[in-house]
Amino acid sequence: MAECRNKNNNLRKCTCSYSGCSRQGVCCECLHYHWSQKQLPGCLFPPEAERTYDRSLRNFIEVWSKKVG
Repeated sequence: MAECRNKNNNLRKCTCSYSGCSRQGVCCECLHYHWSQKQLPGCLFPPEAERTYDRSLRNFIEVWSKKVG
């Protein structure tokens, strides 16, 4: 994994609740990984949806469609 000079700052803002994630704080790696899986990172989901670990695009659209109306 790439070295990230912003990792400590990113960790303070990271909302990912998956404790086993090796990409926490390395946002570019997180985004690359999830996009390769046709997913989005947990930080783009509301907290209650993030905790389900369903990072799918379908879930993202469904959750935010309900929130915004």
